Amino acid sequence: MELSTAQQRAIFVVVVACLAGLGLYLVGPLHHSHGASPPRSAPPSQAAVPSAAANASSAAPSASSSAGSANIYGWLPFTQQDLADAAQVTTAFCAAYEDYTYTESGAAYASRLSGLATSSLTQALKNAYLTPGVAQARTAQKQVSTGSGTIDSLRAFGAHSLTFVVTLGQRLLSTQGAATHSTQYAITVVSGAGGWQVNDIELASQGNF
Repeated sequence: MELSTAQQRAIFVVVVACLAGLGLYLVGPLHHSHGASPPRSAPPSQAAVPSAAANASSAAPSASSSAGSANIYGWLPFTQQDLADAAQVTTAFCAAYEDYTYTESGAAYASRLSGLATSSLTQALKNAYLTPGVAQARTAQKQVSTGSGTIDSLRAFGAHSLTFVVTLGQRLLSTQGAATHSTQYAITVVSGAGGWQVNDIELASQGNF
């Protein structure tokens, strides 16, 4: 049966009155205990409360400090030392990659890379170094190059590999004069029994995404 408007209002008033009474019942003892004089000596259970609160408040900064200094390497498949070692190999590879002179043989060029790059990549770079047109221009222009690498970011990582985005700089002296160049590459290093080695180098805009 649908209630009339007057009946609905009456029920609403009764509900409000009941809730108000329940509130007074619950708050009343608390209000009276606050108004009473504090005892001279607190019971053992009450005495322990301030101590527990003090311990909790003193422990809070430690918890926040621990959270602020969380070891993110616990979430990653490599350690901080792994990252440092891989970065060192990457920058050393960049210098060796662009360091060459027109009097240097392909074997000598490859020997500098052999400890920094995998054997397959070292062979590929040696072949590129000996490409007839490239080698002839290097000799004819008496090119002397020095290189350096600056790591810009870590693009990707896996259980045994890291890919860095690197700005590789080159200063080239030749019969044409002096010139400087910088190109951004994606360089992937892999870990093995011999430590970290570079196994791939691509233009950052094209490879290793």
